Amino acid sequence: MTTFGILVGGGPAPGINGVVGAATIAAVRRGGRVLGIADGFEWLMQEETRHVRELKISEVSRIHLLGGSILRTSRANPMKNPAHLDSVVTTLDKLGIDNLITIGGDDTATSARAVSERTAGRLKVVHVPKTIDNDLPLPHGIPTFGFETAREHATHVITRLMEDARTTQRWYFAVVMGRNAGHLALGAGKAAGATLTLIPEDFSEERIPLQRVVRILEGAVVKRLVHRRAHGVAVIAEGIGERLDTADLEGMEDVERDEHGHIRLAEVPLGKLVRDGVRAALGGRGISLTIGEKNVGYELRCAAPNAFDLDYTRDLGSGAVWALLEGFSGVLITRQNGAIVPLAFADLEDPESGRTRVRLVDTSTQSHASAWVLQVRLEPSDLEDPAQLAQIAAAAKLSPEQAKEYFSIAL
Repeated sequence: MTTFGILVGGGPAPGINGVVGAATIAAVRRGGRVLGIADGFEWLMQEETRHVRELKISEVSRIHLLGGSILRTSRANPMKNPAHLDSVVTTLDKLGIDNLITIGGDDTATSARAVSERTAGRLKVVHVPKTIDNDLPLPHGIPTFGFETAREHATHVITRLMEDARTTQRWYFAVVMGRNAGHLALGAGKAAGATLTLIPEDFSEERIPLQRVVRILEGAVVKRLVHRRAHGVAVIAEGIGERLDTADLEGMEDVERDEHGHIRLAEVPLGKLVRDGVRAALGGRGISLTIGEKNVGYELRCAAPNAFDLDYTRDLGSGAVWALLEGFSGVLITRQNGAIVPLAFADLEDPESGRTRVRLVDTSTQSHASAWVLQVRLEPSDLEDPAQLAQIAAAAKLSPEQAKEYFSIAL
């Protein structure tokens, strides 16, 4: 009997259970047996099988409606130690698994590829891309599952902050998850109509000076004050924290990292850093402003999936089984124009790092240009037009000459 194994790695994302449920139903109805592997690669690396159980249709028929993961998840990384990778393969063989479905982001995809290669094709492996960050290299316009649900919930959070800001006459700096990429921050900020959204892709320098981020935010505050509005919401992608100039992170060299070596961005107090910087700059010139900070991310990851992700993940789960039974291995499962299209792991690799490529926001698109023009931020024309410059300077309590020099870094 063909035996399928299913495991989940990385952070949670809405729709995991949809993939697990659909894959189980599709496999069993095709005469297969399905084993659910708890906690990603963690127990496989220890050659431990007690955390594996057989999944039945009766158990999974409605789990697609639930958030979270019935198999839980972990960031255990078998790539760090060759012995761990060998243990994963040994344990999968012991379980009689000849078809493996992994669900996760770029790190899990990289581990899945390594397992596939280590068995030289004996074990067929397919990967279903999952992340609210939307940063896997799928074809243009195709999101990773979980992203649309997370964006919807993040949009609701930001719109409520905007109403609170208007009601109480204050500002909020909302730091939104997304790791290196700004998809979630930009998508939610644009949908909600936030005052402005800052994403790492908008900065050309490899290391972003904290002072520049502060000036951009301060410039938006001042521009709003010109129009007698003392409130607003700035959405800030957490990936900016990872790219801040190391000199600005002095004292935070020991920021915690995960099993894959990534800085735990939730440990970088980005919201506090920029809030304190803006508040100090304005306060030093006698401008009193209340600024609150809010981290948006963890509350999105285990939300029940919306209709898009409910439909999408059921296609991906059944599509993964179809691909394996058709003989595909070493591929990532995508849905394109209503069809399941497997993409070879090798085609997704970054040749320099050997890891799965990261998809960043394409700032050359009309969609990005639209997001930019709908925001409130200082533009070159604000500092070049004498009348506009005079208003900006007055609101910032600077002379026109001082304002032009002071805010030049924000352009």
